[in-house]
Amino acid sequence: QVQLVESGGGLVQPGGSLRLSCVLSGSIFNFYTMGWYRQAPGKQRELVADITNNGSTNYADSVKGRFTISRHDAKNTVYLQMNSLKHEDTAVYYCNADLRRRISGPRATFWGQGTLVAVSS
Repeated sequence: QVQLVESGGGLVQPGGSLRLSCVLSGSIFNFYTMGWYRQAPGKQRELVADITNNGSTNYADSVKGRFTISRHDAKNTVYLQMNSLKHEDTAVYYCNADLRRRISGPRATFWGQGTLVAVSS
């Protein structure tokens, strides 16, 4: 069974920082792109940032210059450092991973359960 578990969410004031972590566990042959998405109340889930297994990154325009995605493959972990947080960053943040469970198996995307980030004064 594959699990993605996020942590690090919470309540923060505007201008503050948080660091999210997501740990991938289970029976996995290899994993590839990992990403962070978010869903605010009444809105669709949107990409925040993702990172390939060779380190290439991609960011939503709304977070460029404020958020940084990174990964530590030996720990099966992806991080999202969020600085200069704004009210509009309030959302549930989800991580995902594109992976292969067996050497001959198909690639599939798995999701975590989400962690709430609330930016409020």
